[in-house]
Amino acid sequence: MAFLDRMERKFGWLSFPGFLRYYALFHALVYILQIFRPDIGLLLDFDRKLILNGEIWRIITFLFASSGFGGAGGLGLLFTFFMVMIAFMMSDALESAWGEFRASLFFYSGMAGLIAANFLYGEGMSGSGLILYTSAFFAFATLFPKVEFRVFFVIPVQVRFLAIFGAVVLLLPVLWEPLRIPYFVLGLANYVLFAGIPALRGKARERVSLARRKEFKAAKAPSNAAFHICVVCKRSDVSNPELDFRIDVDGQEYCEDHLPEATQRIS
Repeated sequence: MAFLDRMERKFGWLSFPGFLRYYALFHALVYILQIFRPDIGLLLDFDRKLILNGEIWRIITFLFASSGFGGAGGLGLLFTFFMVMIAFMMSDALESAWGEFRASLFFYSGMAGLIAANFLYGEGMSGSGLILYTSAFFAFATLFPKVEFRVFFVIPVQVRFLAIFGAVVLLLPVLWEPLRIPYFVLGLANYVLFAGIPALRGKARERVSLARRKEFKAAKAPSNAAFHICVVCKRSDVSNPELDFRIDVDGQEYCEDHLPEATQRIS
């Protein structure tokens, strides 16, 4: 996009290479801290009232406060490990597709949307920080839909199907609590702007181009089309170039072997 190209020329210094990598590592760090101090989430989580009273660090730290999502046991450690590994892979893939500047803007806008959503919601939403991974995962699935993940380390599943399943799981709670709709709209706006809309435009251009190619092929006569075809035996100047063809008085075209007798006498 020309607008983003101009922004990159002016504000390229805002690029943060590997942003999602560091984001995931911060999540892992806070998770480890929560093992030793379970109440740390209360100090980091979003609380609009406390923020307005001076605890401004919560504007950022709430993004990492939910990293104990998987619990403090082995399941939590396993969840955190795979979260970090997948975040590393998505970070590299998105930067290779968009460049460091655009990928950084994607994550910055995602964070800004989550901050706005939590201020709007007031009480804050548990697990807010994980939504940034969700938007990154949807973007990854949009750009690289046929990449395969092995579910349970065995079943190969293309990432686009995992993204569809994730979207359904995400939408179900929203249907039960419509007040959350603005929250998720803001939280996933970065995906819509950077990946969703461009993907739809690309599909639209692809359909238009395909339709134009079909029209062109339909209008273009085949290079091997026969000019003469015998109405009786269906042989043509292409299949049998040695034959002579003539049009009879009835307006039909015949090869020399099937000319009507009257026409043969005249000739």
